[in-house]
Amino acid sequence: MGKKILITGASGFIGGFLVDEALKRGYDVWAGVRAHSSRTHLSDPRIHFIDLSYQDPEKLTEQLREFRNANGSFDYVIHNAGLTKTNDPKQFFVVNAENTHRLIEALADSGCSVKKFALMSSLSGFGKGDEKTFRPIMLTDEQRPDTAYGRSKVEAERYLKEQNHFPYIILRPTGVYGPGEKDYFMEVKMIAAGFDFAVGSTPQRITFIYVRDLAAAVFLLLENETVMNRAFFVADGDVWTDSQYARLIQKILGKKHVLHARIPLPLVKTACAVSETIGKWLHKSMTLNNDKYHILSQRNWICDLTELHSLGFKAQYPLERGLRESIDWYKQHGWMK
Repeated sequence: MGKKILITGASGFIGGFLVDEALKRGYDVWAGVRAHSSRTHLSDPRIHFIDLSYQDPEKLTEQLREFRNANGSFDYVIHNAGLTKTNDPKQFFVVNAENTHRLIEALADSGCSVKKFALMSSLSGFGKGDEKTFRPIMLTDEQRPDTAYGRSKVEAERYLKEQNHFPYIILRPTGVYGPGEKDYFMEVKMIAAGFDFAVGSTPQRITFIYVRDLAAAVFLLLENETVMNRAFFVADGDVWTDSQYARLIQKILGKKHVLHARIPLPLVKTACAVSETIGKWLHKSMTLNNDKYHILSQRNWICDLTELHSLGFKAQYPLERGLRESIDWYKQHGWMK
C-alpha cells in the first residue's frame, strides 16, 4: 500500500478533489466524513472512511489510537474540514479553530507520528489589502481579518504554529471555483438569466484558483521534504476586475445580451444585514450576511505568489479554461441548461 493520508472534510467541494488527487498519486486514502454527509463523489472503492469525533477529545484520541494500532500512523494529514456559512458566528470558532486544535492534540496523544500536517486556511485571514495602489497582499503583512470566518481561520493557524508535534504547512487560497462549487455558480446562473450586478463603484480586483490546481499545490507542498512550518498563498497568478470576470462568463455562455449594473455598497450592506436577520429567525445560513458584505466590499484580492512559484508551482487552469470546464459540468449535471 502507498503512504497513508487523512483528508478531513472529504465530502465537501474541495475535499472531493483532494481525495481524487491523492488516489491518483497512489496514496492509501482515509476520508474524514460525517455519518450523515453525502458520499456521492466518494464512490471509489479504494477510499476508506472515518467519522472523527471532534466534539469529544477523549473519544477522538481513542479513535486515532485504535487506527494507529491497526494500520500504523498516518503519513500525512490534510485538515480541510471547515465551516464557511453559519447563522451563528461562534460556530466558526468551534468548527474552524477549536476542532483544528482538538485534531492536532488527538493525533499527538494517540502516538500518530505525522510527517506533515496541512491546514486549509484562507486569504480571508488577511482582511483588506491596499485599495489605493492595489499592491499584492504579502505573506509578511499583518493579518487583520474583518470577518468572523477569517478570524476563525487565523485562530486555527495560531494553534498549528504553536504546536511542536509535527511539521506543518498552511495554505491560504484565494477564491476557489470548479465543478460542483455553489457560490460562484450563482453568478454564472444570474448571467445566464441576463443579469450581472457588481458591487461598489470601484471595480474589485479578484483572483482565483481552480480546484484541481489547488489540489496539485497541496500535494506539491506536502511531498517536498524541504518545505515545513511555512504558509503559502495559492492563486493562479492572474488578476481580473469583477467586470472582466462577468464578461468572461458571458462570453463562455454565448449570452449576447446581459444587463451589467453596479450596486452601491450602502445598499448591499443593508441587504446583507436584512438577510442575516432573516437567517437568524429561520435558523438558516444565508448566502448574504454581514461577513459576506465585508467580502463583497473588499476591493483588493491580489496576493503575492513568490513563495509558491519558487517551488515550481504553475497553474494548469487559467480562468477561462477552468470556467469552461466548470460550466460544462453544471450543464451535464442538470444545474443549468
